[in-house]
Amino acid sequence: MNAHERAKKCAELMLKNDCATKHVGITLDEVGPGYAKMSMKVEPYHLNGHNICHGGYIFTLADSAFAFACNSYNQLTVAQFNTINFLETAEVGELLVASAKEINKRQRTGIYDVRVIGSRDRVIAEMRGCSRTMGGKHFNEEVE
Repeated sequence: MNAHERAKKCAELMLKNDCATKHVGITLDEVGPGYAKMSMKVEPYHLNGHNICHGGYIFTLADSAFAFACNSYNQLTVAQFNTINFLETAEVGELLVASAKEINKRQRTGIYDVRVIGSRDRVIAEMRGCSRTMGGKHFNEEVE
């Protein structure tokens, strides 16, 4: 199994049980080793009291992309910490796309940058996440 196939299988297994991601309308668009792209259309139930997309939903989109990127190596991995900067607002009907990219991975720790883009290529938010592997695998790989 090559690295891309491994990443896709990990994503498939994770998405199957990821009720939170599916519940808010996030879809997985691409995945590869250390990379994931996910999207979410802003629906009326995502809006806050200012009639713009609630930051918690934007964070959930970014965090989900981060999770799929850092779990792409068939190692059970969780967030150690995340920071997010909200740069623009997002409106109902707008498609938000989060792209997570591995910056550095050493031993059990990884650093990932996530950019959330809205319509007209506006940068809605930028997140940096630090991951930590816990031990264990998503699936057993056969030895070739």
